[in-house]
Amino acid sequence: MTILLGLTLAAGLLLVASPWLWPPRPVTEQSAQESRAARLLESAGFAHMPPRVLYVGCAAAGLGAAAIAWLATGVAALAAAALIAGAAAPIGWLRSRRLALARARRGLWPDVCDLLISSVRAGMSLPDAIGSLGESAPPSLRGPFAAFARDMAASGHFDSSADRLKQALADPLADRIVETLRMARQVGGTELVPVLRALSASVRAEASLRAEVESRQSWTRGAAVLGVVAPWVILVLLATRPEGAVAYSSPEGVALILAGAVVSFVAYRLMIRIGRLPEPRRWFA
Repeated sequence: MTILLGLTLAAGLLLVASPWLWPPRPVTEQSAQESRAARLLESAGFAHMPPRVLYVGCAAAGLGAAAIAWLATGVAALAAAALIAGAAAPIGWLRSRRLALARARRGLWPDVCDLLISSVRAGMSLPDAIGSLGESAPPSLRGPFAAFARDMAASGHFDSSADRLKQALADPLADRIVETLRMARQVGGTELVPVLRALSASVRAEASLRAEVESRQSWTRGAAVLGVVAPWVILVLLATRPEGAVAYSSPEGVALILAGAVVSFVAYRLMIRIGRLPEPRRWFA
């Protein structure tokens, strides 16, 4: 307990001296948009949320998990492990949401290409064809396209509206489609419909192949989660008993918990790395 109080006092003194040790630096809008937290929130569907909300959420989740672990077991090492795990939980949730959104949207982009082809062949201009997707696109994609139609009606500037559309969608396939439409608007030509058809066919083939591979490798992720969670559940159950709490509060118990945390983290990351497919990057973001 003395060590914990000393660490708390040192952290407080460091926070008091932080304005002089690390003076604030001017942060440009471009660097803020390129931060990892902003990109994570954007790809998870929270582009309107500032990164500081994520930081506050991580801190609150970590403190809540540490408090629960401390009240349940009274073991400082377990409380510290719960603090780290709780702080990482919002980031893990956002990453899983990003993957789920990308997986759900991957099968919708061929339909969007088909709708664009129908609109272009019907004689609609490119801005009108894209804006019409706010009503005809799949429900999960209508919001960004409806916002694009409002931007075009307000500003009439296609490039800036297209950039905001890409930021709202935050998807590599959406970037490819929007950049194809931008190029067709800038240079003209009659090859837009064949290009969209080829893009739709390639997206369908890629989505089908990726879904098959992901279904075969899903056991790897399940085994990783089970292998990490099960020992810690047993550890918490043992630590709730008085003799278990005394044993895990000893130096040997603390060393065991720290070693188990390191091994669990390395093993989980290794299993996830083995079972993860490479995601397409946003080259046109």
